[in-house]
Amino acid sequence: MSASSGTPARTSRPISSDRFATGCVTSVTSEGRNIVIEYRWAEGKYERFPELVAELLALKVDVIVAAGTPAALALKRATTTIPLVMAAVGDPVGTGLVASLARPGGNLTGLAGIAPDLEGKRLELLKELAPNLARVSFLVNPANALHVASEKQAGEAAKVLHLKLQFVGIRAEPGFEHAFDAIVKERSGALVVLADRVFLHSRARIVDFAARQRLPAVYPYRELVEAGGLMCFGPNYADMHRRAATYVDKILKGAKPADLPVEQPTKFELVINLKTAKALGLTVPPSVLARADEVIQ
Repeated sequence: MSASSGTPARTSRPISSDRFATGCVTSVTSEGRNIVIEYRWAEGKYERFPELVAELLALKVDVIVAAGTPAALALKRATTTIPLVMAAVGDPVGTGLVASLARPGGNLTGLAGIAPDLEGKRLELLKELAPNLARVSFLVNPANALHVASEKQAGEAAKVLHLKLQFVGIRAEPGFEHAFDAIVKERSGALVVLADRVFLHSRARIVDFAARQRLPAVYPYRELVEAGGLMCFGPNYADMHRRAATYVDKILKGAKPADLPVEQPTKFELVINLKTAKALGLTVPPSVLARADEVIQ
């Protein structure tokens, strides 16, 4: 997404962009300014990034907003002059996007989605629902630099929880069937899906696989739970996309990205689909239900 001064524009786009646009209404246009928002959506195809980035650069926009680590890295490689705002990027320091959270430097700032032991907390949730769980498969994207750190985090938690993990890589849509076959062969008892736009775009396919294999699964995005998945736990991405608009507002007023500290998540959400739990033959403990921010009946 990108923004520049002018007359508002709206085109077809993902849900997260609506949340950003809502934030713009509150933060930017409330002072009487109009902006044009140009949307570009790779639809989970990371090979499209160079083309989409080139289109935005040719428009000479005032600022570009990127959702996800791969998109932010593609933009960082493409420009050192246009201000860039990250919305929900996993580990911007670890992946080389910024020098530090307090002083990002360069032309990029925004919101980080990383949190201590996030994958460990997801594994703990699965163990609470399935105490006899022994094997867990993870869907990861080798093209996503964040997933290296996430795999390490999960491995450390698995030792404490006495779990064996399988990491199955998917870079694009054609890789799903091979990945699903590998999970079935492993005979895993549960599934964890890491945060990635490829997986968000293919959410119906992933949720259907988990249902057919009767696998309890925890996801990073609430959209997968709304599509019939068991549960999600992670940063409140809706809130982060809305807050990205405050960075755009400051930059359009003259602030430099290098001087704007990167924010870390302040809101996390646990959403549970009880209908799916019942279909899987699972009883969600009252202690887990009490922690849920939303329960889908």
